[in-house]
Amino acid sequence: MEEIRHHHVSVLAAILAALVVIAASPWPATAGICRDSCGGIPVRYPLGIDDGCGSPYYRNMLACASDNATLRLRTPSGTYPVAGADYSDPHLVVRDPSMWTCDRPFTNLHAAPFSLDTSTRFSLSPRNEYLFFDCDEDHVIVAPRPASCDAYPDRRLLCDSACDSAGYLCRNLPGCQQGGASAVGEDDQGGSNNMSSCCAYRPRAAESLRMMLQHCEAYTSVYWRAVGDKFPPYDQVAEYGVRVDFEIPVTTRCLQCQDKRNGDGGTCGFDPATRDFLCICQDGRNSTTDCAGGHGSKNSAGVIAASVVFSVSAAIGVGGLVWYIRKIRSNKVVTCGVQSNENRFF
Repeated sequence: MEEIRHHHVSVLAAILAALVVIAASPWPATAGICRDSCGGIPVRYPLGIDDGCGSPYYRNMLACASDNATLRLRTPSGTYPVAGADYSDPHLVVRDPSMWTCDRPFTNLHAAPFSLDTSTRFSLSPRNEYLFFDCDEDHVIVAPRPASCDAYPDRRLLCDSACDSAGYLCRNLPGCQQGGASAVGEDDQGGSNNMSSCCAYRPRAAESLRMMLQHCEAYTSVYWRAVGDKFPPYDQVAEYGVRVDFEIPVTTRCLQCQDKRNGDGGTCGFDPATRDFLCICQDGRNSTTDCAGGHGSKNSAGVIAASVVFSVSAAIGVGGLVWYIRKIRSNKVVTCGVQSNENRFF
């Protein structure tokens, strides 16, 4: 019995030693723990695609495909490919695959319209304009927008209840042949492409978009992209997509972290467990200030990932320990149905 007990103790010691080794092993992710691009689109503070990078306000909002070729934005209505990012005029350009374009005309696909979580630091830009096609006029007011709507702001609520059939973009759809709305109803050979009408509507909420799509066959979003070589109003061009604005929270600690006079400059991030600020350095250290000198914890690039590894390792080890104990208890020797002190495990 004494020999069996020593064997059990040896096995338990081996399991605990293995747990200690796994938890203490350095995590291989070091300088490259925060990816700075995905699919050719730059990813910089406050955004991040790796947990612990960027600002916690945008945590888990962006994802990069496994082949590192497509950056995607997560929203309540789905996950959408990001076509571009600008940090001087902070915004993303998102493409909704279900949207109508001249290159991909009417598909009769009723998908959930693009929407954002209003609790985040993302917001729909006022530069977006929404166009709806082939609406049921028994349920949607389709009419030209009176000029007096802009002259008298107090009438705007009444004016906004109609879908403007005389909108500029309906006559000048990006990428369509000359003729705008009249070209929407014809293909290159003069045949119908099933789109008979177009109207512009600026919804006040995502619910308005959903209501419109219940009575319209398709929709698209066009945003006005700024071009710097012309004067207003010719300094903007219309392009398909949804412009999503975001805020850049400027903090003294982040500016100090990024300052190349303090070492090589670091990447602003945060501790996934506590959401506290971290400066992620290129040499594999994490610091609460900057990357100057030897401050911070070496191999602390593992702070972001090692905590996850430790948790997983501990869970596996504890599970194995419980399984082993149950196995031993099920095989214990019992004499005449009574356990003695010699064969009791605990």
